[in-house]
Amino acid sequence: MSDEAVKQAEVETAESTSEAPAEEPAQPEDVHYQAVEKEGSVTAIWEMQGQKHLRTIDPRSAEGKQILALFETAG
Repeated sequence: MSDEAVKQAEVETAESTSEAPAEEPAQPEDVHYQAVEKEGSVTAIWEMQGQKHLRTIDPRSAEGKQILALFETAG
């Protein structure tokens, strides 16, 4: 994903997840997403914080489709 698309996805994801629990501090802005591709298709989306892998998102899930849609509209 391009840096511009990643930043756009971060902003819109942060806006949609404003219901974070009070005990958990706000995530730093260095959370980003990386698309894992195999033979031209996205097989996974990695949520990363710096060099640390936080979780893997299925691109077929609702959240995965939203992230991919943000990437496609930002390009």
